[in-house]
Amino acid sequence: MATESLLIITAAETTADRQPWFAQWLALVLDYWALTKPEVNFLIVICTFAGFYLGSPAYPEHFPLVRLIHTLLGTLLVASGTATLNQYIERRFDALMRRTATRPLPAGRINPRHALALGTVLASGGAAYLAVAVSLLTSLLAILTLMTYLFVYTPLKRKTSICTLAGAFPGAIPPLIGWAAASGTVGLQALAVYAVLFLWQFPHFMAIAWMYREDYARAGYRVLPRENQCRFLAWATVLPTLGLVILSLAPTPLTRSGLVCRIGVLLLSSALVYFGVQLGLRRSAVAARQLLLASIVYLPLVFAVRMAARFFSTT
Repeated sequence: MATESLLIITAAETTADRQPWFAQWLALVLDYWALTKPEVNFLIVICTFAGFYLGSPAYPEHFPLVRLIHTLLGTLLVASGTATLNQYIERRFDALMRRTATRPLPAGRINPRHALALGTVLASGGAAYLAVAVSLLTSLLAILTLMTYLFVYTPLKRKTSICTLAGAFPGAIPPLIGWAAASGTVGLQALAVYAVLFLWQFPHFMAIAWMYREDYARAGYRVLPRENQCRFLAWATVLPTLGLVILSLAPTPLTRSGLVCRIGVLLLSSALVYFGVQLGLRRSAVAARQLLLASIVYLPLVFAVRMAARFFSTT
């Protein structure tokens, strides 16, 4: 009995000794995971999938599932690498903002050189994977996204409030990657899907910019102009949401599913306009949070409605 008790005590002490090491290892893994911005990547995967499905010429029973998996994996790798490199570039400025000061790089929990290496490997590996497993066009679109996001949008954030417009161009490319992977081309229909994500980014980011405007100003970011902030906020929020309403009225085949799709997207876009107008008028943190939540809900629902309409029109 004494021997068994001694063994139990020894095992417990060994487990206790290992827990700090395991906890540190797990914390480090989670920090590297946070560098890739998984919450943003989840939305990117949804948009890429939507573009792939809408651009696929095959009927549902012949859906190219393997090609879809390759497309999502390659896009996810490039997006993760881009997010990591973005945090590497902005680490000193992130340290000045309350919202981002606890991120792994500004908090000093990860060596910047390691983050740079990780981002480079993920982005280059993802681009190469897309070129080999999917198509050269999808790889080029992914590289274009990375280059414009890191070397156009990122530096412009500290120079001009037009940065949101510059960032919307690469930010709307994921559906094009999916469409190109499925169809091999990027036509007018693909650009219509691109336009939805392009316009959506303005109310989404304006809500964030207003909520954290003091943080951004502290770090030297000019996502909002120094003068006429309220007017800029109203125009940059309401006009793009109205553009989404106009897009919802764009001509589509007047089948039953097409009509339901048009009505569904119109209702969703009108709701987003309402929350956008509320932010423009009230200019409060509550209105900004409501618009942010509405924008997060809006995008997946719009793509779901469009994909459902396509499914029922081909069955």
